[in-house]
Amino acid sequence: MRTPSRNIAATALAAALSFGAPAAAADFDRCVDGLRGKALSAGIDAGVFDANVPTVTPDPSLLELLNRQPEFSTPIWDYMAGLVDEERVEEGKAMLATHAATLARVEDAYGVDPATVVAVWGVESNYGQVFGKRPLLTSLTTLSCMGRRQAFFRGELIETLRIIQSGDVAPDKLVGSWAGAFGHTQFMPSTYRRIAVDFDGDGRRDLVDSVPDALASTANYLKRSGWRSGQPWGFEVRLPEGFDASVAGRKNRHPLSYWQGRGVGRIDGVEIALPAQTPTALLLPAGASGPAFLVFKNFDAIYSYNAAESYALAIAHLSDRLRGRGAFVAPWPTPDPGLSRRERRELQELLLARGHDIGEVDGMIGSATRAAIKLEQARLGMPVDGRGGRRVLEALRADTTPTPPPAQ
Repeated sequence: MRTPSRNIAATALAAALSFGAPAAAADFDRCVDGLRGKALSAGIDAGVFDANVPTVTPDPSLLELLNRQPEFSTPIWDYMAGLVDEERVEEGKAMLATHAATLARVEDAYGVDPATVVAVWGVESNYGQVFGKRPLLTSLTTLSCMGRRQAFFRGELIETLRIIQSGDVAPDKLVGSWAGAFGHTQFMPSTYRRIAVDFDGDGRRDLVDSVPDALASTANYLKRSGWRSGQPWGFEVRLPEGFDASVAGRKNRHPLSYWQGRGVGRIDGVEIALPAQTPTALLLPAGASGPAFLVFKNFDAIYSYNAAESYALAIAHLSDRLRGRGAFVAPWPTPDPGLSRRERRELQELLLARGHDIGEVDGMIGSATRAAIKLEQARLGMPVDGRGGRRVLEALRADTTPTPPPAQ
């Protein structure tokens, strides 16, 4: 049971916020009472629900995150620069070596090659180094009662309780993203229920403390999403001059021969060794003036993991880099390319050296870093947009006589 003050605080918080949600969701306590009945009807033990959900304090900050995802709001050249950098490639190669025996067993069982599995791991949690810090119970209970997509998050909350009830993962280990993804490869709870496997044979499907379970579960996901063993995800290609870009699009599939007949070929000149009738799409993530890709069924399997083309391209490209292949040949169509994580940290260190209070050097270009960038851009006579790109980094590198920044 909630204390009276706790009830008043939660109700006042919900009433103070205007999300346009149904009346039942405006009163957080009343919403939690309704969740109890739904959970019990779905087979959750009353003791499990009562021990975990009624003590949750809602977190309204999640609602801003619900409407702003980096896969859709970040320029593709920034997104790729931060996810597929030399640090992640080198660490991924080390993971391939460290877990070679497990990855070989995973490939035998599910038909997904080690580089692809490790690339998902690298993008999702930086090889287990960044799981996220938000308790799933807090995130999913809040989103079950506030904002849009409440029905979806209620289902995820029930599946989280099912994980706790099974004993596979302890409640205090269930921390992750704002949306409820958790573990080495960031499964949503409902995905966990359908896909997760016990690959280390300890009787638990543990995606938090068992790397074998996490890697095998990831391969199982890709297999069920249509992964085709031995086939590539796609290739970077060169478009002929005057090519009609309107035919591009991941869903606009044609036989491989259709594209070849229009002069589209691998950018390295190597022949694409696939049957002429292979369903193929042309991807132009930055328009016709940027890198172009022919993609096949395996790209769609990666895309299903998190429905964003930029996300799928990051995993696909990282997998190629882990195989020893190089960076994209065609440049991104921008005069201000994105920065790697190491370069972002360098930028933050240069800002700190100039007296800007931006907090921790973490390679994350947040609001404090952007505010400091604007001040430096103004001081250096640059366009003031707060962008953490190569232009401002190179300008600060060259600025050997920094002056104290203006008041912030």
